[in-house]
Amino acid sequence: MMRSYPNYVIIEVENKEKSFTAHSNILKYRSTYFHKELENIQPNENNIKTIIKSSVSAQIFEIILKYIYGGIVNLKNVEPRFIFDLMLAANKFELKELTNKLETHLVDTKASWLKTYFSLIYRTIFNENKFKKLENYCNDIIAKHPSLIFKNSDFTSLPESALVSLLKRDDLQMEEVKIWDYVIKWGIAQNPTLPTNLEGWSKEDFLTLKTTSQQCLPLIRYFHISNEEIIGKIMPYKKILDKQLWKDIVQHMAIPDRSERANILPARSILVTELSPRTEVSKEPFSTIISEEHAAEISSWIDRKIFRIFNYSTGNIPYEFELIFRGTRNGIFPQPFCNIYHGHVVVMKVRGTNEILGCYYNLSTWDDFNLRCVEINDNFIFSLKNGNIQNSILSRAKRPVIFDRFSQFVGDFYIYSSNNKTYCDIEFSHYEKPIRTSSHSRIAIVNYEIFKIVKK
Repeated sequence: MMRSYPNYVIIEVENKEKSFTAHSNILKYRSTYFHKELENIQPNENNIKTIIKSSVSAQIFEIILKYIYGGIVNLKNVEPRFIFDLMLAANKFELKELTNKLETHLVDTKASWLKTYFSLIYRTIFNENKFKKLENYCNDIIAKHPSLIFKNSDFTSLPESALVSLLKRDDLQMEEVKIWDYVIKWGIAQNPTLPTNLEGWSKEDFLTLKTTSQQCLPLIRYFHISNEEIIGKIMPYKKILDKQLWKDIVQHMAIPDRSERANILPARSILVTELSPRTEVSKEPFSTIISEEHAAEISSWIDRKIFRIFNYSTGNIPYEFELIFRGTRNGIFPQPFCNIYHGHVVVMKVRGTNEILGCYYNLSTWDDFNLRCVEINDNFIFSLKNGNIQNSILSRAKRPVIFDRFSQFVGDFYIYSSNNKTYCDIEFSHYEKPIRTSSHSRIAIVNYEIFKIVKK
């Protein structure tokens, strides 16, 4: 006779590779999600029910289970991305109190991380449609910097609820006619079978676009668009508007002071034509040698991203590249490197070619007894892809490198001046593979820059 285990539940997670045992009564009492799940699961011959949640990680579910039993979650020294994933899991298991706690924690204490991974967070929360604090936080940012979303290459995949929430904002910093253009662009993208030439549209095509955009169209401030823009932008799509609304728009064009029967939304409070969170008219670029795409690639190497699919993009670079020296500005090292510590990138442009060479070094230990040498771990040298160079090359050090902190050595790079020209000598033998076709160690350079790498 088989032994019976009443009220026990087995929860299998992480593709069934890990399992947890819990009491069904506790799960039902603490989570409406588990209450519904367990009502619909039949026990096995030992009176044990099994719930399979393959997509949940064991580490996440272990914390969820501890919270269900003890009501406590320790967030000390926990990475923001883990907190975000934990919040999504807590919401999935309908643990409202924990979800709210984690959401508040992210908004109040992890603003820098939220901005770094803004696109991921924004789309995730609106697909879930459960995280109002994060929604408001993101919308406050987009209202000031609409290009973050509207000029993004995947704007048309934005959930309808997210677009509607932005259109409702009186403080959305964008010209009304541009908002109209984006609404039309979004609506057409949801219906890829619509003809590309508007002149070929049928009555049914306009009806399709009207149906798709019906939540967005009433939120456009039509009476705050110029007559010229109405004729050029709105009139070609007048069939998607309600007849009375179009009559009121035409009447307003002819007699602006006459009241319209349509519900008139106030003009948006535009502070400037459009703001950008990253660029200002007079702001100097962070580098004269490398681009943000290069910075993303170097950051991926620093964090040892093995597969390109996981590499950082320009929108989620986890490091700030803080400029310390620039050859054309500061000359040849105005001070010894004793004041430069771990996490630095040196880049240089080679004279006469389009090569961009560089190195990353991380000073791990000082030799205070000898006062001259430090050990460099995890350093690497590289050549970056650009207009003439087809592929970037990464070459990691085969062993720790010794660095003389009272000279102009940077790992195995030695930068110096001769006859009013700047040169760099590189010791290639310490690295896995060459980063350029020429074997000459003495390289004439046009300019160089040194960045301190700081975690955002």
